[in-house]
Amino acid sequence: MPSNNHETAGSTAAAAPDCQLPELDADLLRRYDTSGPRYTSYPTAREFTPTFGEARLRHNAGLALARWQLPLSLYIHIPFCESPCFYCGCNRIITRDHAAADRYIGYVAREAALIAPLLRLHGAPGSRRAVRQLHLGGGTPNFLRPEQLSRLIEALSREFDLTASADRDYSVELDPRFLDPGFIPRLAQLGFNRASLGVQDFDPDVQRAVNRIQSVEQTLEAIAACRDNGFRSINVDLLYGLPRQTRDEFRRTLEAVIAVRPERLAIYGYAHLPLLFKAQRHIQATELPDPGTRLALLRLAIETLCGAGYRYIGLDHFALPSDDLALAQAQGGLHRNFMGYTTHAGCDLVGLGVSSISHIGESFSQNHRDLKHWEAALDAGWLPVWRGLELSLDDRVRADVIQQIMCRGAIDIREIEEKYGIDFVTYFAAALGTLAVLQEDRLLIRSGEHIRATARGRLLLRSIAMSFDRYLGSQRPAVPVAVPFSRVI
Repeated sequence: MPSNNHETAGSTAAAAPDCQLPELDADLLRRYDTSGPRYTSYPTAREFTPTFGEARLRHNAGLALARWQLPLSLYIHIPFCESPCFYCGCNRIITRDHAAADRYIGYVAREAALIAPLLRLHGAPGSRRAVRQLHLGGGTPNFLRPEQLSRLIEALSREFDLTASADRDYSVELDPRFLDPGFIPRLAQLGFNRASLGVQDFDPDVQRAVNRIQSVEQTLEAIAACRDNGFRSINVDLLYGLPRQTRDEFRRTLEAVIAVRPERLAIYGYAHLPLLFKAQRHIQATELPDPGTRLALLRLAIETLCGAGYRYIGLDHFALPSDDLALAQAQGGLHRNFMGYTTHAGCDLVGLGVSSISHIGESFSQNHRDLKHWEAALDAGWLPVWRGLELSLDDRVRADVIQQIMCRGAIDIREIEEKYGIDFVTYFAAALGTLAVLQEDRLLIRSGEHIRATARGRLLLRSIAMSFDRYLGSQRPAVPVAVPFSRVI
């Protein structure tokens, strides 16, 4: 998952993006609103291949032993949800049987016991790498009962060093509709200090259209409980482009959220892909906002949040200036991986559970997406690898450039040349030809040894990054059933 993005002290000030409000040119955004990767990885998951299996993961983990003193990021996928949200494209299992989580936790424990020794120096028990970042995603992680959550963390702590360091980033995704009263206090007892709450939209009409009835009171109570239990950062997810959304009602949702000052917000654009996600077939396409309204909703979100003192981080992320995410961006330490923007560059990431993705050494690997095959592999004593990819030198060069674009809004040409021993202009001749068109549209400027997104280009970082993507335009992805990319806007 997260790729290395080592920063040089001399480049930070020059490359860090400023705090100016992104410029919204409606005609320009419509013209560039094509489909493209979100660049939570490069190469993207579409390029993963089934020829990369367990043996290749073990090999790459062995090569990564030189990194054994570096900390880890750990992601655990909890796939269970009690009720389907029609907009959702996540890998989830709809059930009200909470006993299913007991079996699942047992299999996660077995997977952890298989992968953890590969990340220790010669498998030595005393060389466990500290887990600086831990994230429970889903699905609905609070589908777990408090006692199940404790068993999960206990199983992980047997295999990994779950640090109590003050700079740890232990986070969880929460659905306020299904919160057990003891869940958040138990999270705090287990060391969690950050939460992300799904809201999407507070308007009852929109909620009925997407099958997610969630009151403002439920949400505010969950935020208050997190703060009462010492959580240092709260994120709220909203969606624009949902059925029946209007500018006036979305403003009310934004105002209700801003009133409680969450440290971060993510404003995602809804991607309507009913051929791939069955639940989305319940959404009437005729009820979706037209392109003009969709763009107006995005404009409203950006102007409202920036006017309320939030910093625009990039793509769809906002943070208060005091939050770790904003501080990392200002200091040049922002990173991007499958969990979105993060402050933890330089960590190997280990994904546990169905469909989870790992980035260990110079490789990506993804677990089986269905429960049956994931369990069968573990029953056989194998790591449940479905597909993956070993990064070539060219992949690593381009991944570094794309990381700089997505996180800094700029490319430090000299840094890339010195790090990889290349001549930037020669190596990226084709990309620079494409960038010339973007430069004519004033999406970016070239100044000395930097290529920098302008205020007009900050909403189109994906479009700039696509110029450096060698895989775009290839005839077909490695896996024929791969999910198509979402719209840029």
